[in-house]
Amino acid sequence: MNKSHEKARLESLYKETVIAKLQSDLKLKNIMEVPKISKIVLNIGVKEAVGDSKILQSVQKTLSLIAGQAPVITRAKDSIAGFKIRKDMPLGVKVTLRKQRMYEFLDRLINLSLPMVRDFRGVKANFDKAGNYNLGIKEWVVFPEVDYDMTGKVFGMNITIVMSSKNKQHSYALLKNFGMPFVQETK
Repeated sequence: MNKSHEKARLESLYKETVIAKLQSDLKLKNIMEVPKISKIVLNIGVKEAVGDSKILQSVQKTLSLIAGQAPVITRAKDSIAGFKIRKDMPLGVKVTLRKQRMYEFLDRLINLSLPMVRDFRGVKANFDKAGNYNLGIKEWVVFPEVDYDMTGKVFGMNITIVMSSKNKQHSYALLKNFGMPFVQETK
């Protein structure tokens, strides 16, 4: 998939304009203080896998189409009798994107997938204490790679964007410069 070291569109944007803009806007002295995205983790929990293990394979195949690389199967850490879950039972799939694939996925997410959400008004600024961004998607069919007829079921997805910033405001400014459509908070 590597096209002779051709940079992704958002990676070029980051290096050419966003770094300088963030350094001046956030009044950072050192260029190394400018926040950057280190990885993006896509996670799908499949509760139906408890009764049917074949469903996990179709979810894994679809997530590999969305991400562009093979996901790994996540397993239960403990047994939970009330949910009929045994230790090490496969319960979901996840994939970690870095470098070029990470930027390509973020570009598709911001410019193709999120605008396909019905009645879309923007995403909430859900940052954790470390400044990482979490986004939950209820239906994975917003991604153009997903063919509903192929999977037959609709699954939700958790997207975590891990950033080098330890500050929520810096992380927000970085994603805003990439074009993340945040909801306008009225105060």
